[in-house]
Amino acid sequence: MTKTVKLGNRLLGGGNPVLIQSMVNVKTSKIAEVVEQIKELESIGCDVIRVSVKDEDDVKAIKEIKRQISIPLVADIHFNYRYALGAIDCGADKIRINPGNIGNEENVAEVARAIKANGVCVRVGSNSGSVEKEILAKYGKNEISLAESALKNVAILEKHGVEDIVISAKASNVPLTVATYRYLHAKTDYPLHVGVTEAGTDSMGTVKSSIGIGSLLLDGIGDTIRVSLTAHSRNEIIVAKRILRSVGLDKNFVEVISCPTCGRTEYDSISLANKVEEITANIKKPLKIAVMGCVVNGPGEAKDCDLGIAGGGGICAFFKNGEIYKKVPFSNAEEEFIKEIHKLVD
Repeated sequence: MTKTVKLGNRLLGGGNPVLIQSMVNVKTSKIAEVVEQIKELESIGCDVIRVSVKDEDDVKAIKEIKRQISIPLVADIHFNYRYALGAIDCGADKIRINPGNIGNEENVAEVARAIKANGVCVRVGSNSGSVEKEILAKYGKNEISLAESALKNVAILEKHGVEDIVISAKASNVPLTVATYRYLHAKTDYPLHVGVTEAGTDSMGTVKSSIGIGSLLLDGIGDTIRVSLTAHSRNEIIVAKRILRSVGLDKNFVEVISCPTCGRTEYDSISLANKVEEITANIKKPLKIAVMGCVVNGPGEAKDCDLGIAGGGGICAFFKNGEIYKKVPFSNAEEEFIKEIHKLVD
């Protein structure tokens, strides 16, 4: 089990629930827009939010942003150690730095002192494009070099007494990402921030993130996750939640199962399945609802469902735990089934 790190009002690692992260894609100094985006993301399940810090205006904005939000705020800083100091002073709950790119030893030491004095945690690590030349020369371009690069940054902070560390080591290549985190999991007990970096647009990025993050979570690896999509940040949260649910780490939701349809399907089960998923998306109850195409296999294949529907011959059958209890014509099946859902969840 990994160490526990305090991240604002949340606990990260140590067997605590896996936290979902995302990042604001608006300049941090645009406070109103940033706060609006954060609140939207929080409302759909974001646990931790990260903002980029590019200049002094961004640093100053952190204090007001923190005042208006309730989830932990991470400040993402590169190249300027003073921005790290300013972000900590303005109330950031966590900073994301790589010690190797914020200046000389004294700069790192000053940031380390601020981290310890203010009780914030720090994320350090590497990605496949930032591995040091000497490490590449020693190990080659593989999971060992990527992981050892991250551990080198960890060692720099440890030297200055920093212990509240979260490690990341991401690649856009899924097998490399998975191998790297497995290597880190075997070598360290620091909490791990897991994700596939630069995963791509909605479609491909969702596939790559699901395979990479999902594989690691099934191995018991990962304390916080970020799905990186070239899309609106809300899509990252939706995919992250679905990953956690798919691997069994979130059971407090309505699972909608549905068949792929075939030539036996006589009603629009595809449209109904989408509608059911939409209306149950934010319901926090451990339920299972089935939208099946035909009555030949539908009730039997969905025997463990709290509620289900299947159709044929102009009639839709409603069933619970595989037993049919009601039949309605196609013409009003959707309306009646949605009523049954409301009875179940209200």
